[in-house]
Amino acid sequence: MIKVKDIAFAMEEIAPLTYAEDFDNVGLLVGDYNDEVTGVLVTLDTTPEVVEEAIEKNCNLIVSFHPIIFSGLKKLNGKSYVEKAVMTAIKHGINIYATHTALDNSKVGVNFKISEQLKLIDTKILIPKTQTLKQLITYVPTENADSLKNALYEAGAGRIGNYDSCGFSQEGRGNFRPIEGAKPFIGKIGKLEAVNETRIEVVIPQHLEDDIIKALFKNHPYEEVAYSVVSLNNQNNYVGIGMIGDLENEMSEIDFFNYLKTQMNTPFIRHSKLLNKKIKKVAVLGGSGAFGIKNAISAGADIYITADLKYHDFFTAENKLVLADIGHFESEQFTKYLITSYLKEKFTNFVVFNSGINTNPVNYC
Repeated sequence: MIKVKDIAFAMEEIAPLTYAEDFDNVGLLVGDYNDEVTGVLVTLDTTPEVVEEAIEKNCNLIVSFHPIIFSGLKKLNGKSYVEKAVMTAIKHGINIYATHTALDNSKVGVNFKISEQLKLIDTKILIPKTQTLKQLITYVPTENADSLKNALYEAGAGRIGNYDSCGFSQEGRGNFRPIEGAKPFIGKIGKLEAVNETRIEVVIPQHLEDDIIKALFKNHPYEEVAYSVVSLNNQNNYVGIGMIGDLENEMSEIDFFNYLKTQMNTPFIRHSKLLNKKIKKVAVLGGSGAFGIKNAISAGADIYITADLKYHDFFTAENKLVLADIGHFESEQFTKYLITSYLKEKFTNFVVFNSGINTNPVNYC
């Protein structure tokens, strides 16, 4: 029996909600985590038509990239497409889960998929997040140090990029005195004790902090655990938005635009002044990405591919790179295939559909 919470947990393995932007609205927006899932419909947007499609396909869970509820709803009377979608979902027992900027900030998310479509190599995150890493420091009797470290590693501590079980330890002498009411693992009430202890330091990712602290308390022998958690300002190169990578072979600007149209299935490209330079290093950021222009320039990109650029944004290229606006929907359209493929791999023999509805609100003539 697969429940909504199982699908949500799987999604949050690759896109932890704690890494979503503060302005966003992610997670289960409509429904009950304990509902048994009859089928999953994956979509970029949850429109009323998509909800009807879910009903037809007997899917009581919609996994949507964009959140249908973004700003607060004060009424539910069906006057807007948002209200209609939510009301129909509730009426038919359909759950709606949104991932949005949590998946934007995932190293295997939206921008990974764009990079894959463009066949970029040597990719890395364009705008890494800060303040997503912490340091756990604790003290334990030396004879218990290895078992505690292993428990912390098992819970997710000490993972740095492609390395795990990363930690530091140092032996020393710790002292304490149990007072009335204590049940000490070592020592006697009222007597000052000195113990050979090991100081353990490990990096912990923000989204696993609760699990790691639980593992600390479960596996530490002391009645009272001495520990501290320190927030780090370190740049996290494995969490963040946008990506930058290289084409295997450089192209002229015109050849690259034709390639971009084909690979991203986009009919038009709005762009800044062409520089008559070869395109080799490519930066991408799905959705509204004007804020990343300076990052793309600093990273040495030849072209920055994004969407929703305004008139004055194009001036900020300053002849340092080419800006390419391929459209909001077009930049994110392959995200639903990424989600579907992932869920099918996680939940074999379970029905996961891609929505067949084109939810792009922009039309061209």
